[in-house]
Amino acid sequence: MSGLLRGVDRAAFAVAFADRLRRAGVPAGLTEVDDFVRALATNPPVQLSTLYWTARISLVRRHAHLAAFDRVFTAVFADAPPLPLPRSAAPPGARDDVHVPVPATTDDVGPGGGLPWATLPPAVAEAAESETATRLPERTPSALAGLADRPFEDLDGAQLDLLGDALRAAVARWPTRRTRRHAVAPSGRRIALRPTIARARRTAWEPVEVVRERPVRRPRRVVLLCDVSESMRAQAAAYLHLMRAFAVAADAEVFAFATTLTRLTVALRHTSATAAVAQASAAVTDRFGGTRIATNLRALLASHHGDAVRGAVVVIGSDGWDSDPPGDLAAAMARLRRRAYRIVWLNPRAGAPGFAPRVAGMAAALPYCDRLLPAGTFRELVAAAGQLQSVTCTDGLKWPTLTPAPRIIA
Repeated sequence: MSGLLRGVDRAAFAVAFADRLRRAGVPAGLTEVDDFVRALATNPPVQLSTLYWTARISLVRRHAHLAAFDRVFTAVFADAPPLPLPRSAAPPGARDDVHVPVPATTDDVGPGGGLPWATLPPAVAEAAESETATRLPERTPSALAGLADRPFEDLDGAQLDLLGDALRAAVARWPTRRTRRHAVAPSGRRIALRPTIARARRTAWEPVEVVRERPVRRPRRVVLLCDVSESMRAQAAAYLHLMRAFAVAADAEVFAFATTLTRLTVALRHTSATAAVAQASAAVTDRFGGTRIATNLRALLASHHGDAVRGAVVVIGSDGWDSDPPGDLAAAMARLRRRAYRIVWLNPRAGAPGFAPRVAGMAAALPYCDRLLPAGTFRELVAAAGQLQSVTCTDGLKWPTLTPAPRIIA
């Protein structure tokens, strides 16, 4: 070892010095001795002050043991000159709220604790000055938790972007459905006849190698129809982010409707959320106008996009106010029910206390819906996106239909 302890075995010196410390009441165990040996190998001491701080950092774990450590170190190196403080230590008598000087050769230990250059957190420094005062850091909610119950009309652009990110995360892993196609898989339960016979040609038509297959699974198709009429002005921007989340993550077909039906699938699949919402808003020419739900449902079923509804989960986001007669809406919903796999209705007013589907359009459509979910706040919309996954996970299971309220307000 070069410097102060030239020719001295580091391990023997560390063990002997730790033994002296344990006799003085300092619990220097094997971990501390190993740290001390490694520190001596990394930074060989050339001065007594360097050796002092290397041993103190490695062997002392509690502030109460500093006085005993100083006594043992002074007794071992009694003939050595006084130990100077490091340059980073504060001068004697100086008052500093961050750097706290710690005496090294006296039994009186100051309230700072730690090393002379130890930086104390503000809470610890204030607690050292006033033992009676207890200060805890203020716990504030996260950005998402703070917006959980806030209505959509109170959200700005940045908060709507957070909503879009949360919705995409909620539908990132969309459930799949079993198709009629099969693919070769070693874990399959069904024997693939054609590949098995083809391999049997090489073994005198004996099926020595059996090929198995299993059904191919594909993501369940989703079709979203969101109301952008005047009664849905407050929820229009948030529902656009919902449609974009499904268009990007679940490869869904999305439509906006007021008096006419507008397909927004291509526009909302833009890589930029801001550009996607802007293009979708420009494409909808009849937004914030009247509402014709029955007419738009008939237009969807009659168009070439009507085949996308077959076997799909259809999500309708609307408050139920419709200028079409309730009978027309009931007939359109009946046709949609026969073609779709599930129908889920998102109503922004369903979460209000005492809500009852008494509006004529909502009451006419409710018997053909599998779920009626509230979607009027940040929390409700994210929860509804998560519940849509549970709707698609039950192949062959029919959800009980909902019944309308007895009163109908025309």
